[in-house]
Amino acid sequence: MQASAQFMPPAPTGRSLMRRPDFDPTLLRVLVAEDNPHFRRLIRTVLTGLAIDQVTEAGNGAEALKLVQTRHFDLGIVDFRMEPVDGIAFTRQVRTDPDSANPYLPIIMVTAHGDPKLIATARNAGVSEFLVKPISAKSLLARLVAVVEHPRAFIRTASYFGPDRRRRQQPFDGSEKRQAPTTPD
Repeated sequence: MQASAQFMPPAPTGRSLMRRPDFDPTLLRVLVAEDNPHFRRLIRTVLTGLAIDQVTEAGNGAEALKLVQTRHFDLGIVDFRMEPVDGIAFTRQVRTDPDSANPYLPIIMVTAHGDPKLIATARNAGVSEFLVKPISAKSLLARLVAVVEHPRAFIRTASYFGPDRRRRQQPFDGSEKRQAPTTPD
């Protein structure tokens, strides 16, 4: 059986990389979807400490979905457990809804539970990075650097659309080897 996967480079965000001299973190527009107002404030405080001050807050995934349809964001930070729309449902809708305004939105999921099954569920929904609470400025910065400086190519298959889930490039020799698209010189 031949695997069918389409590789796409990360979507351009129009932003410079974080380490370049012309990078201006004040230009990043971040959506924080978290049902706990204290934790939302904590994330905002950490982001502000990193000079990221364009932060929009949503109390749940449903509010966040409305916001991503009407405004442009460079990054989403979403909680796993929220009502009525949780972070997994939010991510799936952003990635796969035909009317999604930005299916390439980098999404960092935060949760108090680091269970490997939960991490796999988030990864399979299309999350870019995963962060277990309690967070620190250092851990959030590491995830920000990962999504801004090292964005992963997006993959579309019959059952998945999102960042390449493979963290390591390992040699594979077989009939189902995926091929990266060729680019004209």
